[in-house]
Amino acid sequence: MEKLPCEDIVWESLPAIRAAIAAEMVATGLSQKEVATILEMAPSAVSQYLSGKRGYRIEFTDEVKKAIASLSNDLRDGKVTNPASRICAICTLIRGTPSCGACDEGET
Repeated sequence: MEKLPCEDIVWESLPAIRAAIAAEMVATGLSQKEVATILEMAPSAVSQYLSGKRGYRIEFTDEVKKAIASLSNDLRDGKVTNPASRICAICTLIRGTPSCGACDEGET
């Protein structure tokens, strides 16, 4: 069976986005524990993102990097409490399409 586009999103794009957000937040002075609390993940996950054990398989464009930095700053400053829509927008920038297309094709 062919790999579904949504599998790439779950296994590649989302971990890369989360890793970049965590790295950006730590770079601005937050501790790994603070980042874990804000992102609602285990501190060990933040550590793995920062060490490159998870989430570093995608090279981001400048536009994506700016969107990640903006979201990271807003999360740090408490301006965003539910980042889902902004993460989806970043994922859309990475993929270059608003839909992965798999669901639009129907059964064949």
